Amino acid sequence: MKAAGVKTGEPIWEALVKCSGGIYVKRDFRWYEVLSRLMRDLVHETSTRVEYYSIDEFFFQAEGRGERSFQDLAEMMRDRIWDRMGIPVTVGIARTRTLAKLISDAAKPHGALAVMGKEAEDAYRADKPVTEITGIAGRRAARLAPWGIASCLDLARADRRLVRKLLTASGETLWWELNGEPVQAIHSKRPAHKALSRGGSFGESTAEPVVLYAWLVRNLERLIEELRFHQVAAGRLTVVVRYKSGLTGAGVAAPAVPSDRFDVLLETARPCLRRAWMRGEPATHMHLIAENLASRGQCAPGLFDPPAQRVQAEAVARVKERINDRHGRFSLRSAATLYLPAIYRDVANAYDICDVRGKICF
Repeated sequence: MKAAGVKTGEPIWEALVKCSGGIYVKRDFRWYEVLSRLMRDLVHETSTRVEYYSIDEFFFQAEGRGERSFQDLAEMMRDRIWDRMGIPVTVGIARTRTLAKLISDAAKPHGALAVMGKEAEDAYRADKPVTEITGIAGRRAARLAPWGIASCLDLARADRRLVRKLLTASGETLWWELNGEPVQAIHSKRPAHKALSRGGSFGESTAEPVVLYAWLVRNLERLIEELRFHQVAAGRLTVVVRYKSGLTGAGVAAPAVPSDRFDVLLETARPCLRRAWMRGEPATHMHLIAENLASRGQCAPGLFDPPAQRVQAEAVARVKERINDRHGRFSLRSAATLYLPAIYRDVANAYDICDVRGKICF
């Protein structure tokens, strides 16, 4: 499929055009989570500090023991996961996170490689374009190009002050890491969220306002699940709609006080959708973003929010949670989502990668 031009993350309907003979398997994020957490536990057996970075990627503190070399450790970790789970993984060990990621990518597929020391690192940095570094894509590479910085080694040898000027402080962090100075810490626990988001592709584009509203409600119910799980309230809500033409519409609004209530946030989201909507334009994606998060226990009640209505809304939310926990997610949901029957019939849509909690990158 890659030979046919299919890229990772490409929409299925576009991949089908390029590779109609490919085999397409329905996703199952519940099963992916089981495998992901098993892999994390296996990494924990050889390291006391492990970062759950994404569903299929971990950073760990490499710990040498006795006469075991770091190369032995990399091979042992790879082989242990293969023997116990039958999943091929690649392990890279280096002096920093950025270097370890480069080494791991160089060792794919199913490789295990430890590269320690400047001379050995230079050999791997010399022929790798700067875009191989996580955090440097086309635009940043274009800023570096006029200065003759094209490879990872070029970036490592460039003047640190120039790198900071061109790529800001985050670029300087990468410069230190490329030179073997660990700046990015390994987080064994996920830092508190600064924002929470839910949304994604519609599967099929739509220009129908009632269907767009159904997607708004679906994504809002998913977002509220996360707000309540993390015990935070949204102080600002953004609705972003992407269209088949490449255009993007967005609307931003804030509730009177931070909230995780469906009724309050729906009233906040409606005008956002109106501002994001482009009449007659087929839409393909929608995202809802909750920002200015506040702890539920620290949120004052709204001045014009009747206590009885607030108590009733919380009671309804708890009943809804209990029913869905017992009978399946979305068993009880807003009637506005009845315009999306295919989505709710497909069990694969009841769970997605964002629901695998605890990862750093989501």
